[in-house]
Amino acid sequence: MAKGTILSGMRPTGRLHIGHLSVLENWVRLQEEYKCYYTIVDWHALTTAYQESESIKNNIREMLVDWLAAGLDPEKSTIFVQSHVHQHAELHLMLSMITPLSWLERVPTYKDQVQQLGKMGKDINTYGFLGYPLLQAADILIYRANAVPVGEDQLPHLELCREIARRFNHLYDREVFPEPQAMLSRVKLLPGVDGRKMSKSYLNIISLAAEQDEIRKQVNAMVTDPKRIRKTDPGNPDVCVVDKYHSIYTSGEHEDIRQQCRKGAIGCVQCKKRLAEVLEEQQAPIRERRNQYLNNPGYLDDILAEGAKAAREAAEETMELVREAVGI
Repeated sequence: MAKGTILSGMRPTGRLHIGHLSVLENWVRLQEEYKCYYTIVDWHALTTAYQESESIKNNIREMLVDWLAAGLDPEKSTIFVQSHVHQHAELHLMLSMITPLSWLERVPTYKDQVQQLGKMGKDINTYGFLGYPLLQAADILIYRANAVPVGEDQLPHLELCREIARRFNHLYDREVFPEPQAMLSRVKLLPGVDGRKMSKSYLNIISLAAEQDEIRKQVNAMVTDPKRIRKTDPGNPDVCVVDKYHSIYTSGEHEDIRQQCRKGAIGCVQCKKRLAEVLEEQQAPIRERRNQYLNNPGYLDDILAEGAKAAREAAEETMELVREAVGI
């Protein structure tokens, strides 16, 4: 039985954070069961960082190192940079001719991100930002992926991709594209240290490569129960960011920690200290592997070159079908 095909990627807009780790661990599992394409989507980075593009090349290298340190294997997956496969741009252009503008304007995250990043002084009222879900669809459809690992916040984007696939197949009366199915993450999203969505743009992350001091600093900055003033006051873990981290990283102790919090038997300082210790135990081996890969730049270049070659071959097969369907 043929393996299914998966496409997923990340934008190189800065250092990865531990919110990405559960995603990467899932990718590592999937590469054992599927034909996987994992892409560093540098064109997508330009949608919000077009004024800071000088850092993208370095971010690409750092992201690749993070992926490898987390366990991605170039012998099992195709790992490449989006802009090294020009067919992504060609398909995006072709699909833009048939995609109604209203479909892009209704994407739920569009107005929210324009507003949030606007408060930070970033102007993303651009065609590129409005159209990035379409480029995302092209990334998926170019490999005729039939499954995409996503979080719930990305479901509207995947549904748009499915609609575009259906529209293309209907307009040109042939089944060029499958409708990719969502493969929902089993791990809930981690909040940032301030309680908002963890995002490099919001500066509320714990870096995947964070040293011990940085981990401790960010954990200490986490939002806890605002009504709890003294250590002995009963706490409400349901409104505490630290508790959400404990639910994932100290699951065996989690219920006991919650009970002690509610009784006022454990203070926020002690609770944060335990979390910082657990995160450091997790991060230390990743940092060690990262350093090993950073010291072998030739190997990193080879991975991206071989990955781009394999991706171009697969993408060109799809584009031949697209061009034939459209008649150009």
